Amino acid sequence: MEKSKLTKQMRWEIAERLAEERLNQVNMLCKKVVPRDGIYTRYVKRLLDIVISIIALVITLPINLLIGIGTYFDVGSPIFFKQERVGKNGKIFSIIKFRNMRNTVDEQGELLPPMYRVTKFGHFVRKTSLDELMNFWNILKGDMSFIGPRPLVPEYLERYNIRHKQRLSVRPGLECPPRELTDHVWTWQEQFENDIWYVEHVSFLTDCRQVIRLFQFAFNKKCADARASVSIRGTFMGYSMDGRAINMEDVPQEYADVYDNVNSKESLVYPDWCLDEENTELQRVII
Repeated sequence: MEKSKLTKQMRWEIAERLAEERLNQVNMLCKKVVPRDGIYTRYVKRLLDIVISIIALVITLPINLLIGIGTYFDVGSPIFFKQERVGKNGKIFSIIKFRNMRNTVDEQGELLPPMYRVTKFGHFVRKTSLDELMNFWNILKGDMSFIGPRPLVPEYLERYNIRHKQRLSVRPGLECPPRELTDHVWTWQEQFENDIWYVEHVSFLTDCRQVIRLFQFAFNKKCADARASVSIRGTFMGYSMDGRAINMEDVPQEYADVYDNVNSKESLVYPDWCLDEENTELQRVII
């Protein structure tokens, strides 16, 4: 079967098979990770997060009200939805966001890929990172930090190798900017290795530098375009035999051929980058 015709359930099954067949071998190739620990990571960072999130929630209240009004006229009511994410030490929590997609389905009743459901206003909100403003509430609650690896979906939890699982040794953040600004869409391998670098080097000075990079990242047009197009890298599926994090495009065709005699529920053919698991959930679970 063509990879583009695989359903979400089929992709999950392939990811499970990849983990069973490769993860032990990949773990043997992993370099050891030593998370940085100290007074800053234990106490100071959390205190700063509380202060920053309270100030940010007050300052961004008018902006959130405007986005809420815009969302209401764009996609209607309700204007919020929530998604599950994985936090520090694998703890599951929910993030609240403004809706930016319509719940449009195909002839079989399946949701269309995100690229066909995101509205123009929703694309603008995502491109300018305004969709992250509600995350300050998660920072205040202690689910997240201002700076840290981006929180990903629970489906990925069992797919990480022992090295990349260490990204969960710190609270996830709004963003973990690359040390050098880039205008191309990051691969999973690039993102995970950048996260591990942060885990090993987190400090007050590192966070100050990351905050500067965060603003550069948000207001640089090429970087913003790359961030808004992040779903084109597709779903994180597991690892290649040499230990590189891969998406569905890099999975050998033989894994998809297992489903040759299975009728796919997909009525249209979509490339892998249209079917990112982070974006395909129905935006109906409202707070």
